[in-house]
Amino acid sequence: MDAIVKNFPQTSRDAERPSQKEAEDAIRVLLRWAGDDPSREGLIDTPTRVAKAYRELFAGYEMDPEDVLGRTFEEVAGYDDMVLVKDIPFYSHCEHHMVPIIGKAHVAYMPDGKVLGLSKIARVVEIYGRRLQTQETMTAQIAKAIDDTLAPRGVAVMLEAEHMCMAMRGVQKQGSMTLTTTFTGIFKAEPAEQARFMSMVRSR
Repeated sequence: MDAIVKNFPQTSRDAERPSQKEAEDAIRVLLRWAGDDPSREGLIDTPTRVAKAYRELFAGYEMDPEDVLGRTFEEVAGYDDMVLVKDIPFYSHCEHHMVPIIGKAHVAYMPDGKVLGLSKIARVVEIYGRRLQTQETMTAQIAKAIDDTLAPRGVAVMLEAEHMCMAMRGVQKQGSMTLTTTFTGIFKAEPAEQARFMSMVRSR
């Protein structure tokens, strides 16, 4: 079954966003709820630091993948085979527990007359990583953004990541890796291309 990808609207977020002070007050409440004293020396500046860190960690809400992917190059000298960028590190946060997801992405596409700058692919991974996520949704979002903007003959995305919600809490199974894939176009229609993508990802 194909994933349902939701690109959340960006228009009214600033109007709805709480103030810096409201965010810091909320962090103080959490510190008290955890059992500590937000007025003690080591925690006095923690609410400001956490709010600043969250602004950076969730900066993906402020970025539009279409802006990043907008510029393409058509002088490719007839090149029409797979373009693969692998081992792209990413850091995201689980939308269920707001703890880190740490992993790497492998992204490939089959060009149809135009190509992307390679850094653009890494930027798209970063944009979706810096949001509250499930790994499944993030995988589908990356593929859809490239598919919609570039219109290639196919896109393949694999994410492999460790979820701290499994490592730090619950079953506490450190080192467990979750793999997710999404294929479009030729990668979805032709198993041989899927296999070639997987082989190239695993090659060193």
